[in-house]
Amino acid sequence: MIRINQMEPWIGEEEKKELIATIDSGWVTEADRTYEFEKMVAEFVDSRYALAVNNGTVSLAIALMALGIERGDEVIVPDFTMVGSPNAVLLAGASPILIDIQKDNLCLDLYEVVKKISQKTKAIMPVAMNARAPDMEALKKIAKDYDLFIVEDAAQALGSYYKGKHLGTLGEIGSFSFSTPKIITTGQGGVLVTNSKRLRDKMYRIKDFGRIDRKTQKHDTIGFNFKFTDIQAALGIAQMKKLKKRIEWKREMYRIYEEELAEVKEVKMLPTDLSQTTPWFVDIFVNKPLSLKKFLSQKEIGTREFYPTIHSLKPYRGSGRFPVSTWASQCGLWLPSSSFLTKKDIKRVCREIKNFFKKG
Repeated sequence: MIRINQMEPWIGEEEKKELIATIDSGWVTEADRTYEFEKMVAEFVDSRYALAVNNGTVSLAIALMALGIERGDEVIVPDFTMVGSPNAVLLAGASPILIDIQKDNLCLDLYEVVKKISQKTKAIMPVAMNARAPDMEALKKIAKDYDLFIVEDAAQALGSYYKGKHLGTLGEIGSFSFSTPKIITTGQGGVLVTNSKRLRDKMYRIKDFGRIDRKTQKHDTIGFNFKFTDIQAALGIAQMKKLKKRIEWKREMYRIYEEELAEVKEVKMLPTDLSQTTPWFVDIFVNKPLSLKKFLSQKEIGTREFYPTIHSLKPYRGSGRFPVSTWASQCGLWLPSSSFLTKKDIKRVCREIKNFFKKG
């Protein structure tokens, strides 16, 4: 029986050709290929500027630094997210303030956000969990009313929109990740997007030793080495050329899963507007996900349990109640979601899920 993995990168001959061409050019650090990749991302999401850096966690920290957020400041972050989100706040020197999520989209509960805003709050970091978004119009109003920045963690949201506007472009700065499981990958890597030249230049200085021109040794401010490479960009260029087809198939995959599992009362899926959302992974909710995970593994089908809640992790343990993020973490399971799954593969996964619940 051929194993169906939960996720695998899809890298083929086009990527190999781009890599060979980059190696043959004699230059593999950040240069022309990186700038080409940045331009492709900027054009795709309709942002004026895009800036490639070495990973998604660092990109969020750079965004916060560029906005002047520092020690003593607070940044609001959902309690249910990948740990890189609050870690980026700490990397920037600030403190993450954890907020519960909404059950219908797994994103920030905006009522709880307002309750936690203090004089120290400087920014809100909405996370587009599995490419879904909170009510961004309401969030922007909150930010305006309290004079706060919005830094969008759109790591999982390439190819997803809010009312026709690409996620990651609705705040001051947005961040995308290109780690191995994403819809396209550069191995590791992140891209920051903004429409502000001032913020773009500040972020460039932060990522490149405090200089705006890499051809000089003039350092105007403190900066670090968070640069990208043309090796990564070569992968990204080839992957970007495949993105539109992957978006179409990812959405169709989700539809097939919905149809196949519609009559399984033990399985819940979130209502998802597939005209706007390209789910990163196919997510379901069941009472005992680890039992289902074990059963499917025996059938050579890979799955992945949800992230733990941030407040349950040792570095972030503290007071507070987070009932919805706790529910999501305890009941969620990601099903096979690779872009090269076939309809036959998806039906096999769903058939085994039905068998599991028939057997009780």
